[in-house]
Amino acid sequence: MADAYIVEAVRTPVGRKKGALAGLHPADLGAHALRALIERTGVDPGAVDDVVMGCVDTIGPLAGDIARTCWLVAGFPDHVPGVTVDRQCGSSQQAIHFAAQGVMSGTQDLVVAGGVQAMNAIPISAAMIAGQAFGFADPFSTSPGWQTRYGDQEVSQFRAAQMIADRWGLSRQAMEAFALESHARAIAAADAGRFAAEIAPLAGLAADETPRRDTGPERMAALVPLREGGTITAGMASQNADAAAALLIASERALREHGLTPRARIHHLGVRGDDPVWMLTAPIRATRHALERTGLRVDDIDLWECNEAFAPVVMAWMAEIGVPHDRVNVNGGAIALGHPLGATGARIMTTLVHELARRRGRYGLQTMCEGGGQANVTILERL
Repeated sequence: MADAYIVEAVRTPVGRKKGALAGLHPADLGAHALRALIERTGVDPGAVDDVVMGCVDTIGPLAGDIARTCWLVAGFPDHVPGVTVDRQCGSSQQAIHFAAQGVMSGTQDLVVAGGVQAMNAIPISAAMIAGQAFGFADPFSTSPGWQTRYGDQEVSQFRAAQMIADRWGLSRQAMEAFALESHARAIAAADAGRFAAEIAPLAGLAADETPRRDTGPERMAALVPLREGGTITAGMASQNADAAAALLIASERALREHGLTPRARIHHLGVRGDDPVWMLTAPIRATRHALERTGLRVDDIDLWECNEAFAPVVMAWMAEIGVPHDRVNVNGGAIALGHPLGATGARIMTTLVHELARRRGRYGLQTMCEGGGQANVTILERL
């Protein structure tokens, strides 16, 4: 099978709730990342075979195949198509997988992959509740088949996060310490200029707005749990945010024909599912599968990225896989940097590509929990 290469990866800064990017139309947000990618690579946009972008809650300005809209708004040729992917939080990581699979199959040579999410414009779960006007409380609970298999128990990320904390014996203090470390790492990375090369400034914003410099143990301890009697608070959860990211995926033939120099090779891609009620545990299964398929060991991976949907997700995953925290989310994660849903996978991948280059590491692994109890996993090899 042919190899798929990452030529370049770029992202917008991450805008916070009611922040600098809140007033942008999502298509313009996504178009900015696409334009930056084409500018940095110098590739002819007309040579692109497809544009694959992740997005969640695709209603209103996110509807109508936002990938296609972003490409057109960017001013690029209209003969290039686009398709939008929804694998919940892993949507843009899956978009990268689909782009790579197109190249690996030999049917495509140049594919743009990425994601866009404007959570100020369209709030989280907007699509999940949109059906209430038509008599559907949510997408699944009124299905007789769902009721037969899972009953009427609550299915939510908040319950799942608490279940994980309880099962793995994670104390509130330990989870707060993890969350504070995420902010500390993100702030240190920003202050050292480690994000500068991957960010294309937008709307007067050249850095992520989300890391909280004013947080600390006292403020974290004062937060009220999300569920009565629970230990999970908003401080140990990812932040709603706005962002877009884009990567150019190329075949070996495209590298030659367009004079492109790859930054990384896709060494492995996969996806696995787990119990949808537990929802957030699939990164454990997906990571184990990736290591088994590739024959790589934990010590072979220089950098790890596991999306910080909630602190207990990553903490349980680290405990089960045996990954040391000093190699996980080294520049902070979604608790500090934000989780713009459908864009997060591409945002993380962009950071991983750049950090592997900075550290001159060989392998990097990325995984993330997703709605429905799923998880994508990608292993990159720096070139």
